[in-house]
Amino acid sequence: MVIPKPLRALIGLPDGGEVEVSEEDGRLVISPAPVAKRIEERDGMLVCVPDGDVPPLTAEAVRHVLESMRR
Repeated sequence: MVIPKPLRALIGLPDGGEVEVSEEDGRLVISPAPVAKRIEERDGMLVCVPDGDVPPLTAEAVRHVLESMRR
């Protein structure tokens, strides 16, 4: 499946990244595949640590999520 580069960048999907395809209300929904993670204690606090590489969280991605929730 080829996903245009601007859309991949928007969701933080690297070239060749894995996706999940699901159905919601008669539409196909394409999402980045989840990354396995574990909980570790660091400096007395529990933190979630991914087992693989994850893209950095950008201000643009946060803005996109907030805007989509307001609709």
